[in-house]
Amino acid sequence: MTQAIQKTLRDSAAMRWTALLLLAMAMFCSYIFMDILSPIKDLMQETRGWDSTAFGTMQGSEVFLNVFVFFLIFAGIILDKMGVRFTAVLSAAVMLIGACIKWYAVSESFMGTGLETWFNNNLNYIPIFDELGVSPFYEGMPASAKFAACGFMIFGCGCEMAGITVSRGIVKWFKGREMALAMGSEMALARLGVATCMIFSPFFARLGGEVSVSRSVAFGVVLMCIALIMTIVYFFMDQKLDSQTGEAEEKDDPFKVSDLGKILTDAGFWIVALLCVLYYSAIFPFQKYAVNMLQCNLTLTAPDADSFWASSSVTIVQYIIMLIVAAAGFASNFQKKTNLKYSLLGLSIVALVTYCYMGYMRQSAESIFAVFPLLAVLITPILGSYLDHHGKAASMLVLGSILLIACHLTFAFVLPMFKGNAVGGIIIAYTTILVLGASFSLVPASLWPSVPKLVDAKVIGSAYALIFWIQNIGLWLFPLLIGKVLDQTNPGVTDPTQFDYTAPLVMLASLGVAALILGFVLKVVDKKKGIGLELPNIQE
Repeated sequence: MTQAIQKTLRDSAAMRWTALLLLAMAMFCSYIFMDILSPIKDLMQETRGWDSTAFGTMQGSEVFLNVFVFFLIFAGIILDKMGVRFTAVLSAAVMLIGACIKWYAVSESFMGTGLETWFNNNLNYIPIFDELGVSPFYEGMPASAKFAACGFMIFGCGCEMAGITVSRGIVKWFKGREMALAMGSEMALARLGVATCMIFSPFFARLGGEVSVSRSVAFGVVLMCIALIMTIVYFFMDQKLDSQTGEAEEKDDPFKVSDLGKILTDAGFWIVALLCVLYYSAIFPFQKYAVNMLQCNLTLTAPDADSFWASSSVTIVQYIIMLIVAAAGFASNFQKKTNLKYSLLGLSIVALVTYCYMGYMRQSAESIFAVFPLLAVLITPILGSYLDHHGKAASMLVLGSILLIACHLTFAFVLPMFKGNAVGGIIIAYTTILVLGASFSLVPASLWPSVPKLVDAKVIGSAYALIFWIQNIGLWLFPLLIGKVLDQTNPGVTDPTQFDYTAPLVMLASLGVAALILGFVLKVVDKKKGIGLELPNIQE
């Protein structure tokens, strides 16, 4: 009877995973909006006059306030003081505001307005930031790109706040339980947002035969409204949990700035933080250019306009097949019956092959890159479960770095060799994209659950905030660098499907090399100090 009375929502597997689902769905929506313009980079150049530098500067602006105004540090303090549920709702509201501004900036309604004139004439010089070479704007940057950058900055504040909040929320609901599996599963679901974005952003932009980039962004705004609803529902679940446990994070153990010293003086923390910035900088900025990179390196022939493969209905069918790949592969990890487990796994593989075939028939670069998170969805729970029961987190990070290097070098040197070979090029592209997605799944499953082993429980929010802040430096810098390198190494190229991406890809591969070296250093530090990164999360 006593045990029944003391049982909380956290003790119920169904309630734990429902809370996780709410947080993951909010991140799913934010991941879609984060890259909503990535698969239509060519359309932004054609319809809004954004060259690669303008596109990269706008994309990098997402994390500008987080890095240079230290908003992400403040977000960690807010999280530690106000708790998970308040910060979750606040982050979703901030993302929605930023998304609405970005939508208006790229809409036809913005064109020809006094606001457009103001942005054309202003923000061409930002004192101090220009001197430091880190200004989010530049003279000659299209007004729509400047205003979109302002909205994206606000969105980025909410998005990164949501990221640390979700990590803290998972720790709260899953500590001592299947935490790595939970974190890996959350990221697997959230990354389906990347595939959703790649499929539906071009779909809405070209809907009805008339190109309108603002329709794609409007689709993202609707999803951000859904994300806000999800966090509100989570608010009440989390409130119920606290009423059952008597926990009150913000009151029992208040945050102190002096506590940051405990984090900043830990060598293991810094290695994990640097691994994070290197690894994520080689992935997220790449996603923003990946579709255009494939357009430049693959021989794609548009299907006949009156064929099924050119119709709008094929987009819906392919997305449904993608969901089958993800759902069946994900569910197979949780089946105890061998027959059911392998039946679901077989269904997932058949659906994946079908999806790839449809992408080939559509001759669509965005449809091809949408396969990126699918293998990750399948193996992330496997990795999470393995880490929970067997450990080896630092070793997983080393493996992920090796795969990352191999994939970027394949894109740089092998894929261009198949230019003109329609079938061979797409096979190389699919294989490399799937492996890259799988390597990315190693990070959330192994890196994020390691943070609670490095810092005190009361400053976990601040620790995640510091890691995200360091990570954001790379997420600001590398989209900008890729855009500038593209323009510098492709002088006079005006066709957005004819860029040479070799230099940017080699630059991203070098980040993988640095991450690989740090991965080995982390293993040495872990062994020397006994941090326990190679130990399982669930102690028998």
